[in-house]
Amino acid sequence: MRPASGSVPAERGRLHYERAGRGPAVVLIHPGLWDSRLWDGQFASLAKRHDVIRYDLRGSGRSEAASAPYSDVQDLLEVMVFLDVERATLVGLSAGAAVAIDFALAYPEMVAGLVPASPVLSGYEWNDPGMDMLRQEMASGVEAGRPERAVEVAISVWAPLETDPIVDERIREIAMENASRLLGPDLAQPAPPAEDRLHEIQAPTMVIVGEQDIAEIHAIANLIAERVRGAQKRVIAGADHLVNVRAPEKFNRLILDFLALIGL
Repeated sequence: MRPASGSVPAERGRLHYERAGRGPAVVLIHPGLWDSRLWDGQFASLAKRHDVIRYDLRGSGRSEAASAPYSDVQDLLEVMVFLDVERATLVGLSAGAAVAIDFALAYPEMVAGLVPASPVLSGYEWNDPGMDMLRQEMASGVEAGRPERAVEVAISVWAPLETDPIVDERIREIAMENASRLLGPDLAQPAPPAEDRLHEIQAPTMVIVGEQDIAEIHAIANLIAERVRGAQKRVIAGADHLVNVRAPEKFNRLILDFLALIGL
């Protein structure tokens, strides 16, 4: 399988994408500190049965950095329209899950299924004071001109498990290659809060969370599972926040079974 790749001419910039396979569309949305390569363990596997698209968010991977305020939801719309995808199942990890949920609320007719993994949620008020400490430590690294220090701090929280030396190094490598993104201003415009609108989601939904993820992410996953009608929740043992990387085979099986269940 040789994936197609190219760039989407989004507003004031271009977004890199890769596409492979045939069948019902699946769009993979990566977390903020990494890029679309974090889906290496899913891309080829899902493409055996589906039309799979992964893309780099603004300023990540091979996508251009923003020069003006922008919307991640609008960027996802631009990707789908440019690639002639009328409906897709959205699989988002961490901040990518927030983008997927926000998109499902904004464009419900374009979402065939929704899989928020290790989900972050727009409008959610974090209760864990450790998040403020994490932000402060990361900010200190950025202000000192050492974004790699900020990345190390983030990895210690979000990907602390040492499951395999090769996997651990790949997680760190991709994050470090995106470290410079932290130096620029954050021009992403927040979407309308989703927390109080979860009941509006119409698409079949499955929430995935790693057993070893932080308590706050489990709380968000529970919230989504409770408020989205008919939502399923799955917990993968031995996985932290980067659940798809720590347990790719289990993650892929859950996705494929879910797609089969909803007729895709």
